[in-house]
Amino acid sequence: MGDIERIAASVASLQESFEAHNYICSDQIATAVFLAYQLRKPILIEGPPGVGKTELAKTAAEMFALPLIRLQCYEGLDESKAIYEWKYGKQLLYTQVLKEALDEILQGAKGFKESVKRLHDFGDIFFSEEFLEPRPLLKALREENGCVLLIDEIDKADNEFESLLLEILSDYQVSIPEIGTVKAVAEPPMVFLTSNNTREISDALKRRCLHLYIPFPDSDIEQRIVAARIPEVPPELRRQLVEFIHELRTLDLKKQPAISETIDWARTLVLLHAEALDPKMVTDTLNVILKFQEDIENVTSEVNSITARITK
Repeated sequence: MGDIERIAASVASLQESFEAHNYICSDQIATAVFLAYQLRKPILIEGPPGVGKTELAKTAAEMFALPLIRLQCYEGLDESKAIYEWKYGKQLLYTQVLKEALDEILQGAKGFKESVKRLHDFGDIFFSEEFLEPRPLLKALREENGCVLLIDEIDKADNEFESLLLEILSDYQVSIPEIGTVKAVAEPPMVFLTSNNTREISDALKRRCLHLYIPFPDSDIEQRIVAARIPEVPPELRRQLVEFIHELRTLDLKKQPAISETIDWARTLVLLHAEALDPKMVTDTLNVILKFQEDIENVTSEVNSITARITK
Protein backbone atom coordinates (compact mmCIF):
# COMPACT_ATOMS: atom_id res chain seq x y z
CA MET A 1 0.00 0.00 0.00
CA GLY A 2 1.44 3.36 -1.06
CA ASP A 3 1.54 6.45 1.13
CA ILE A 4 -1.52 7.98 -0.52
CA GLU A 5 -3.59 4.79 -0.13
CA ARG A 6 -2.48 4.49 3.49
CA ILE A 7 -3.41 8.09 4.32
CA ALA A 8 -6.76 7.83 2.52
CA ALA A 9 -7.59 4.38 3.90
CA SER A 10 -10.14 5.78 6.36
CA VAL A 11 -11.73 8.98 7.53
CA ALA A 12 -9.80 8.75 10.79
CA SER A 13 -6.40 8.37 9.08
CA LEU A 14 -7.17 11.33 6.83
CA GLN A 15 -8.19 13.47 9.79
CA GLU A 16 -5.01 12.55 11.67
CA SER A 17 -2.87 13.35 8.64
CA PHE A 18 -4.54 16.72 8.11
CA GLU A 19 -3.94 17.55 11.76
CA ALA A 20 -0.29 16.51 11.44
CA HIS A 21 -0.05 19.12 8.65
CA ASN A 22 -1.64 21.77 10.92
CA TYR A 23 -5.02 21.70 9.21
CA ILE A 24 -7.67 21.07 11.86
CA CYS A 25 -10.78 19.74 10.18
CA SER A 26 -14.17 18.44 11.24
CA ASP A 27 -15.40 14.90 10.68
CA GLN A 28 -17.55 16.22 7.83
CA ILE A 29 -14.54 17.69 5.99
CA ALA A 30 -12.44 14.55 6.44
CA THR A 31 -15.34 12.37 5.25
CA ALA A 32 -15.84 14.49 2.13
CA VAL A 33 -12.14 14.27 1.19
CA PHE A 34 -12.16 10.52 1.88
CA LEU A 35 -15.14 10.00 -0.45
CA ALA A 36 -13.68 12.30 -3.10
CA TYR A 37 -10.52 10.20 -3.21
CA GLN A 38 -12.19 6.79 -3.04
CA LEU A 39 -14.91 7.62 -5.58
CA ARG A 40 -12.55 9.61 -7.83
CA LYS A 41 -14.98 12.52 -7.87
CA PRO A 42 -14.33 16.26 -7.76
CA ILE A 43 -15.35 18.07 -4.61
CA LEU A 44 -17.09 21.45 -4.67
CA ILE A 45 -16.36 23.38 -1.47
CA GLU A 46 -18.65 26.29 -0.65
CA GLY A 47 -18.67 28.67 2.29
CA PRO A 48 -17.85 32.22 3.34
CA PRO A 49 -14.42 33.64 2.49
CA GLY A 50 -11.57 32.75 4.80
CA VAL A 51 -12.84 29.48 6.29
CA GLY A 52 -10.05 27.33 4.81
CA LYS A 53 -11.46 26.17 1.46
CA THR A 54 -8.33 26.92 -0.57
CA GLU A 55 -6.12 25.83 2.31
CA LEU A 56 -7.84 22.43 2.30
CA ALA A 57 -6.71 21.76 -1.27
CA LYS A 58 -3.19 23.07 -0.61
CA THR A 59 -2.86 20.91 2.50
CA ALA A 60 -4.17 17.85 0.63
CA ALA A 61 -1.45 18.31 -2.01
CA GLU A 62 1.20 18.60 0.68
CA MET A 63 -0.22 15.64 2.61
CA PHE A 64 -0.36 13.34 -0.43
CA ALA A 65 3.00 14.66 -1.74
CA LEU A 66 1.37 15.58 -5.05
CA PRO A 67 2.00 18.64 -7.21
CA LEU A 68 -0.58 21.40 -6.81
CA ILE A 69 -1.90 22.92 -10.03
CA ARG A 70 -4.04 25.99 -9.38
CA LEU A 71 -6.45 27.77 -11.68
CA GLN A 72 -7.58 31.11 -10.24
CA CYS A 73 -10.95 31.98 -11.74
CA TYR A 74 -12.05 35.45 -12.81
CA GLU A 75 -14.64 37.05 -15.05
CA GLY A 76 -13.83 36.44 -18.72
CA LEU A 77 -11.71 33.32 -18.12
CA ASP A 78 -11.78 31.13 -21.23
CA GLU A 79 -10.24 27.94 -22.62
CA SER A 80 -7.11 29.71 -23.88
CA LYS A 81 -6.18 30.58 -20.29
CA ALA A 82 -7.63 27.51 -18.60
CA ILE A 83 -7.16 24.54 -20.97
CA TYR A 84 -4.83 25.23 -23.90
CA GLU A 85 -3.81 27.64 -26.62
CA TRP A 86 -1.59 27.49 -29.67
CA LYS A 87 1.94 28.87 -29.77
CA TYR A 88 1.18 31.54 -32.33
CA GLY A 89 4.70 32.95 -32.38
CA LYS A 90 6.14 29.56 -33.18
CA GLN A 91 3.48 28.97 -35.83
CA LEU A 92 4.35 32.32 -37.44
CA LEU A 93 8.04 31.43 -37.51
CA TYR A 94 7.21 28.05 -39.01
CA THR A 95 5.09 29.79 -41.67
CA GLN A 96 8.11 31.85 -42.70
CA VAL A 97 10.27 28.73 -42.92
CA LEU A 98 7.57 27.05 -45.00
CA LYS A 99 7.49 29.98 -47.43
CA GLU A 100 11.23 29.83 -47.90
CA ALA A 101 11.10 26.08 -48.54
CA LEU A 102 8.03 26.22 -50.79
CA ASP A 103 9.88 25.47 -54.00
CA GLU A 104 11.55 22.44 -52.44
CA ILE A 105 8.24 21.18 -51.06
CA LEU A 106 6.44 21.43 -54.37
CA GLN A 107 9.32 20.16 -56.49
CA GLY A 108 8.21 17.21 -58.59
CA ALA A 109 4.53 17.64 -57.77
CA LYS A 110 2.30 16.62 -60.69
CA GLY A 111 -0.52 19.07 -61.03
CA PHE A 112 -2.51 21.30 -58.71
CA LYS A 113 -4.15 18.49 -56.72
CA GLU A 114 -0.85 16.94 -55.64
CA SER A 115 0.59 20.38 -54.78
CA VAL A 116 -2.39 21.13 -52.51
CA LYS A 117 -2.05 17.72 -50.86
CA ARG A 118 1.61 18.34 -50.04
CA LEU A 119 0.82 21.76 -48.58
CA HIS A 120 -2.04 20.29 -46.58
CA ASP A 121 0.26 17.67 -45.06
CA PHE A 122 2.55 20.42 -43.85
CA GLY A 123 -0.38 22.53 -42.68
CA ASP A 124 -1.49 19.83 -40.22
CA ILE A 125 1.79 20.26 -38.35
CA PHE A 126 0.70 23.76 -37.29
CA PHE A 127 -1.94 22.19 -35.04
CA SER A 128 0.07 19.36 -33.54
CA GLU A 129 1.43 18.67 -30.05
CA GLU A 130 4.59 20.56 -30.96
CA PHE A 131 2.64 23.83 -31.16
CA LEU A 132 0.29 23.21 -28.22
CA GLU A 133 0.66 25.33 -25.07
CA PRO A 134 -1.02 23.51 -22.14
CA ARG A 135 -2.75 25.56 -19.46
CA PRO A 136 -3.60 24.40 -15.89
CA LEU A 137 -6.47 22.02 -16.73
CA LEU A 138 -4.56 20.23 -19.50
CA LYS A 139 -1.39 20.16 -17.41
CA ALA A 140 -3.33 18.45 -14.61
CA LEU A 141 -4.51 15.70 -16.96
CA ARG A 142 -0.94 15.12 -18.14
CA GLU A 143 0.57 14.60 -14.68
CA GLU A 144 1.60 10.95 -14.82
CA ASN A 145 1.46 10.31 -11.08
CA GLY A 146 -1.59 12.45 -10.44
CA CYS A 147 -1.87 15.87 -8.86
CA VAL A 148 -4.21 18.08 -6.89
CA LEU A 149 -6.09 20.43 -9.20
CA LEU A 150 -7.46 23.51 -7.44
CA ILE A 151 -10.09 25.47 -9.39
CA ASP A 152 -10.31 28.43 -7.05
CA GLU A 153 -13.33 30.75 -6.74
CA ILE A 154 -15.34 29.17 -9.54
CA ASP A 155 -18.17 31.58 -8.71
CA LYS A 156 -16.06 34.44 -10.11
CA ALA A 157 -15.97 32.86 -13.58
CA ASP A 158 -18.80 33.15 -16.11
CA ASN A 159 -21.54 30.57 -16.55
CA GLU A 160 -20.07 29.81 -19.97
CA PHE A 161 -16.78 28.74 -18.39
CA GLU A 162 -18.58 26.16 -16.27
CA SER A 163 -19.63 24.34 -19.46
CA LEU A 164 -15.94 23.99 -20.40
CA LEU A 165 -15.35 22.14 -17.12
CA LEU A 166 -18.09 19.54 -17.47
CA GLU A 167 -16.12 17.08 -19.62
CA ILE A 168 -13.10 17.30 -17.34
CA LEU A 169 -15.14 16.88 -14.16
CA SER A 170 -17.10 13.87 -15.43
CA ASP A 171 -14.55 11.96 -17.57
CA TYR A 172 -11.17 13.53 -16.73
CA GLN A 173 -10.58 14.40 -20.36
CA VAL A 174 -10.71 17.37 -22.74
CA SER A 175 -11.53 17.50 -26.43
CA ILE A 176 -9.22 19.53 -28.63
CA PRO A 177 -10.78 19.81 -32.12
CA GLU A 178 -7.48 19.81 -34.02
CA ILE A 179 -5.95 16.89 -32.07
CA GLY A 180 -8.76 14.85 -30.52
CA THR A 181 -9.53 13.74 -26.97
CA VAL A 182 -6.83 14.04 -24.32
CA LYS A 183 -7.46 11.79 -21.31
CA ALA A 184 -5.75 11.69 -17.93
CA VAL A 185 -2.42 9.93 -18.45
CA ALA A 186 -2.79 7.43 -15.62
CA GLU A 187 -3.96 8.65 -12.22
CA PRO A 188 -6.72 11.27 -12.59
CA PRO A 189 -6.19 14.52 -10.71
CA MET A 190 -7.84 15.08 -7.35
CA VAL A 191 -10.04 18.09 -8.10
CA PHE A 192 -11.08 20.74 -5.58
CA LEU A 193 -13.39 23.56 -6.65
CA THR A 194 -14.04 26.44 -4.26
CA SER A 195 -16.87 28.97 -4.21
CA ASN A 196 -17.61 31.95 -1.97
CA ASN A 197 -21.29 31.81 -2.98
CA THR A 198 -21.26 35.14 -4.83
CA ARG A 199 -23.49 33.50 -7.47
CA GLU A 200 -25.37 30.25 -7.91
CA ILE A 201 -23.35 27.38 -9.40
CA SER A 202 -25.09 25.47 -12.20
CA ASP A 203 -26.86 22.18 -11.52
CA ALA A 204 -24.81 20.49 -14.26
CA LEU A 205 -21.55 21.28 -12.47
CA LYS A 206 -22.93 20.39 -9.04
CA ARG A 207 -24.12 17.00 -10.29
CA ARG A 208 -20.55 16.07 -11.20
CA CYS A 209 -19.16 16.92 -7.77
CA LEU A 210 -19.42 15.94 -4.16
CA HIS A 211 -20.62 18.91 -2.15
CA LEU A 212 -19.00 20.27 1.00
CA TYR A 213 -20.03 23.38 2.89
CA ILE A 214 -17.47 24.77 5.33
CA PRO A 215 -18.97 27.26 7.80
CA PHE A 216 -17.08 29.28 10.35
CA PRO A 217 -15.77 26.74 12.89
CA ASP A 218 -17.07 26.40 16.42
CA SER A 219 -14.97 27.77 19.28
CA ASP A 220 -13.28 24.46 20.09
CA ILE A 221 -12.08 23.81 16.53
CA GLU A 222 -10.97 27.42 16.05
CA GLN A 223 -8.93 27.25 19.26
CA ARG A 224 -7.30 24.07 17.97
CA ILE A 225 -6.53 25.83 14.67
CA VAL A 226 -4.83 28.71 16.52
CA ALA A 227 -2.91 26.24 18.70
CA ALA A 228 -1.70 24.36 15.60
CA ARG A 229 -0.69 27.48 13.66
CA ILE A 230 0.53 29.73 16.52
CA PRO A 231 1.56 27.43 19.39
CA GLU A 232 3.18 30.35 21.26
CA VAL A 233 -0.25 31.76 22.20
CA PRO A 234 -0.99 31.05 25.90
CA PRO A 235 -4.10 28.87 26.40
CA GLU A 236 -6.14 31.53 28.21
CA LEU A 237 -5.33 34.20 25.64
CA ARG A 238 -6.21 31.71 22.90
CA ARG A 239 -9.62 31.14 24.48
CA GLN A 240 -10.24 34.86 24.89
CA LEU A 241 -9.26 35.91 21.38
CA VAL A 242 -11.35 33.15 19.77
CA GLU A 243 -14.37 34.03 21.90
CA PHE A 244 -13.92 37.71 20.98
CA ILE A 245 -13.89 36.77 17.27
CA HIS A 246 -17.05 34.69 17.75
CA GLU A 247 -18.75 37.66 19.43
CA LEU A 248 -17.85 39.83 16.45
CA ARG A 249 -19.40 37.32 14.05
CA THR A 250 -22.77 37.82 15.74
CA LEU A 251 -22.69 41.55 14.91
CA ASP A 252 -23.99 43.17 11.73
CA LEU A 253 -20.66 43.73 9.93
CA LYS A 254 -19.82 44.36 6.29
CA LYS A 255 -17.21 41.59 6.52
CA GLN A 256 -17.07 39.11 9.36
CA PRO A 257 -13.56 38.17 10.52
CA ALA A 258 -12.40 34.91 8.92
CA ILE A 259 -10.09 32.24 10.30
CA SER A 260 -7.19 33.91 8.51
CA GLU A 261 -7.90 37.10 10.50
CA THR A 262 -8.04 35.08 13.72
CA ILE A 263 -4.58 33.68 12.97
CA ASP A 264 -3.22 37.12 12.03
CA TRP A 265 -4.60 38.56 15.27
CA ALA A 266 -3.04 35.72 17.28
CA ARG A 267 0.35 36.50 15.69
CA THR A 268 -0.18 40.19 16.47
CA LEU A 269 -0.94 39.54 20.15
CA VAL A 270 2.14 37.32 20.45
CA LEU A 271 4.29 40.10 18.99
CA LEU A 272 2.80 42.52 21.55
CA HIS A 273 3.58 40.05 24.39
CA ALA A 274 -0.07 39.90 25.43
CA GLU A 275 -1.12 37.50 28.19
CA ALA A 276 -4.80 38.46 28.17
CA LEU A 277 -7.08 40.78 26.24
CA ASP A 278 -7.59 44.31 27.48
CA PRO A 279 -9.81 46.97 25.86
CA LYS A 280 -6.96 49.28 24.79
CA MET A 281 -4.98 46.52 23.09
CA VAL A 282 -8.10 45.25 21.35
CA THR A 283 -9.00 48.73 20.11
CA ASP A 284 -5.46 49.34 18.86
CA THR A 285 -5.44 46.10 16.86
CA LEU A 286 -8.99 46.02 15.47
CA ASN A 287 -7.60 46.87 12.03
CA VAL A 288 -6.01 43.39 11.96
CA ILE A 289 -9.35 41.59 12.17
CA LEU A 290 -11.73 44.13 10.59
CA LYS A 291 -11.19 45.36 7.03
CA PHE A 292 -13.71 48.20 6.80
CA GLN A 293 -13.46 51.45 8.75
CA GLU A 294 -17.22 51.43 9.24
CA ASP A 295 -16.96 48.05 11.01
CA ILE A 296 -14.06 49.27 13.16
CA GLU A 297 -16.05 52.33 14.26
CA ASN A 298 -19.13 50.25 15.07
CA VAL A 299 -17.16 47.65 17.05
CA THR A 300 -15.08 50.19 18.99
CA SER A 301 -18.08 51.14 21.13
CA GLU A 302 -18.62 47.44 21.95
CA VAL A 303 -15.03 46.58 22.88
CA ASN A 304 -15.31 47.27 26.62
CA SER A 305 -18.45 45.19 27.09
CA ILE A 306 -17.26 42.26 24.94
CA THR A 307 -13.85 42.19 26.61
CA ALA A 308 -15.45 42.27 30.06
CA ARG A 309 -17.71 39.32 29.21
CA ILE A 310 -14.95 37.04 27.90
CA THR A 311 -12.31 37.85 30.55
CA LYS A 312 -14.42 37.63 33.70
